[in-house]
Amino acid sequence: MSPVITAAVRADIAELRQLYYAVYGPHYPVALGTDPAEMARLIADPHSLWLVTRCAATGALTASAAIHGEAGSRTGRLEGIAVHPEHRSAGLAAALTEALCAGMLDTGRLDSVYATVRTVSAGPQRVVARNGFRPLGILPNAVDLSSRESLALYARHAAGVLDRRIPVTEVPAPMLPLLRTAESALGIGYPGVRAAADPLPAPAPHAAAERLEVIEAPAFVRRRFRERFPGSGGWFYPLHTPNVLLTPEDGRFEVYAYLNRAGGYGCLLTAHPDPAAAAAHLEPVTRALARAGAGYVEALVPLAHHEALSAFLAQGFVAGALYPAMRADGDGFHDYAVLSRSGERIDFRGVAVEPPLQPYLDCYVSAWASAHLPTSSEVAP
Repeated sequence: MSPVITAAVRADIAELRQLYYAVYGPHYPVALGTDPAEMARLIADPHSLWLVTRCAATGALTASAAIHGEAGSRTGRLEGIAVHPEHRSAGLAAALTEALCAGMLDTGRLDSVYATVRTVSAGPQRVVARNGFRPLGILPNAVDLSSRESLALYARHAAGVLDRRIPVTEVPAPMLPLLRTAESALGIGYPGVRAAADPLPAPAPHAAAERLEVIEAPAFVRRRFRERFPGSGGWFYPLHTPNVLLTPEDGRFEVYAYLNRAGGYGCLLTAHPDPAAAAAHLEPVTRALARAGAGYVEALVPLAHHEALSAFLAQGFVAGALYPAMRADGDGFHDYAVLSRSGERIDFRGVAVEPPLQPYLDCYVSAWASAHLPTSSEVAP
């Protein structure tokens, strides 16, 4: 019997919170399942879609999932997949995922939907894979639940989107293995892409010792951000709004970031007057976020911006994922790379990795070793 799927309504919020507690316990860091005000906002959001299933016999809520979108963006996020422990193995997660994609991708409302999937078991990877999502990479130490967990990045694109990717001519040499991995995993191509001739930039003198003020006043940061970036041209980070501002004492640059203390992670969104102004100061920026509670710091960088990619790579960031055709530009789409750095020990023992994801894990381990371990010539006596 097919499950009965309906849109979530405000009257479901109390029961939804009970569902997420039953599935994830007290450590779920997403407002979708814990914050009644945010849940009500998402249910009413015309750019998002939240669906639930109920038991035909009792009427009790049995499963929930949503695709979160936002105004001005055609990229959505699949999130909050939860199936009550008493109703697992009934295909509810797959049914909800397919219904959500039909409502958001097949109708043309979005160009792509991504999901960050837990790797403590293979089940979540299989759910999204069965519904047309394909692996894009690994996000090591990306979230702190009861302990540090690595996430897998998956995405599903609307028909024809991947065929309209804007070509890239060169990337920093450390990025090439990830491109080759994506070619094999996704069936896309990077013909003629070459390694940039420029070496990775050296850190600016005394940059690591730069003293930064960290302003955690979300409403002020949002107002300041809107003043600095009145349009969408100067930044791109779907479904993330800055809540932290980092700036040196002389105010010569401002870095806007998103900090999630509950999940123990942060995202570098953009900088003013431009990202290049802060590129040489990524070390103190990353350390400041780590002191504020971000054991994992992430950046989303256009694959065509090899100078920005080089700046992050030079500061110990490692590219773990590649999101093809993420951002529309006219009739084409730009690819983006996800780079990250963790201040905590990365341990992949116990990580459940399905075969389609394994090449990305292997690629990341090799890239991390190249970035952080000395070569044989460096350790030779």
